[in-house]
Amino acid sequence: MSNRSRIGARLCALLPFLCLLGLGSQAMASTLTQNVSWTIDRAGTTAKYRLVAYGDSIYAGYNGSTVNAAKYAAPTVDAEYLSALWNADIESVRRAKSGAIASDVYNNKIVAEKSYMQAASTRVVTFEMCGNDGLQARSAFKSQTGTCNYSGMDAAVNNCKTYVAAAMDFINANAYAGTKLKVISNLHYPGYAADNTQSTCKDGSTGATVNLQNVFLPKLAKMNYWMCEYARQKGFQCTDNFAQYMGADYDSNGDGVVDSAGLRYVTGESESSYLTRTTATLRATVRDANAHFVSASSSYDYIQSDDTHPTYTGGTVTAGLFGGTTGSGAPRYTSFTAGKSPIWNQYGHERMGWAVSTSNPASP
Repeated sequence: MSNRSRIGARLCALLPFLCLLGLGSQAMASTLTQNVSWTIDRAGTTAKYRLVAYGDSIYAGYNGSTVNAAKYAAPTVDAEYLSALWNADIESVRRAKSGAIASDVYNNKIVAEKSYMQAASTRVVTFEMCGNDGLQARSAFKSQTGTCNYSGMDAAVNNCKTYVAAAMDFINANAYAGTKLKVISNLHYPGYAADNTQSTCKDGSTGATVNLQNVFLPKLAKMNYWMCEYARQKGFQCTDNFAQYMGADYDSNGDGVVDSAGLRYVTGESESSYLTRTTATLRATVRDANAHFVSASSSYDYIQSDDTHPTYTGGTVTAGLFGGTTGSGAPRYTSFTAGKSPIWNQYGHERMGWAVSTSNPASP
């Protein structure tokens, strides 16, 4: 045993709880419940309405910590927009589990915690899922040697479709009757640039290695298509985070359309049309969200240093191993010019929260 190991063993004997945290933090974070209730307390108002958000680490505002998360994750950002639009206090209830796959979000958050959306004050219900299904399948594929097996990625797509549809049906059947808006957020592609490399396995037909980005992008696109298509079929709105994160806010290819608009799901389009447009026709406009260009010469980083989770501002709240926060605070902005905060496009969570807000109804 090395000196470092002996020292570590002695510390664990003296401080077993801290050692448990240190050794298990990564594992715990993979299935870490991070629930937060934060109310936007608007001056001079008496009405109070609720926004309920179910999901995984994205809606949780995960930042790598087992004890806190972003205060202004996307749902709470949207709560600020709602507060200004409705001149009311908005309670943002986030029931999230970092690391959860779609079935876990569905069964242990949406279904098991349905009471949160059944409250009479509920006006908005939103959810996101499937990111961890894709991340786990991607990790497994990257570790393959020999002949490439694509079944894991296909299973992730199918599981996503199954539980997205089930979640919408359950929310439709169980949310408070006075709910005005139901919205799903689809997936950005974390690690897009890093995936532009060859696999360690070889394709069974060609005998050659495959480009990881070329494998993963179409699978992600299928997930995103069905999130938005099921939303159309089942009375939900779809926030297209892939377009918002991965497309620049100017026309980089000269086709007369701003990139982020060109990549968006088009209501009623076919799966083949969406896949062709996002993975082939406009592929050159898909860029890593670590440098989201808001103009040809200016960009912001939408992804944290883990190359997965959205960036945020506005501090943190207790959420994780030691419980969750229930609190309130004044809105950072009391009004929004053209429906956008001054930082709407500068952080990942601010961009997502704004994108969700574009579907907000005019009144509660």
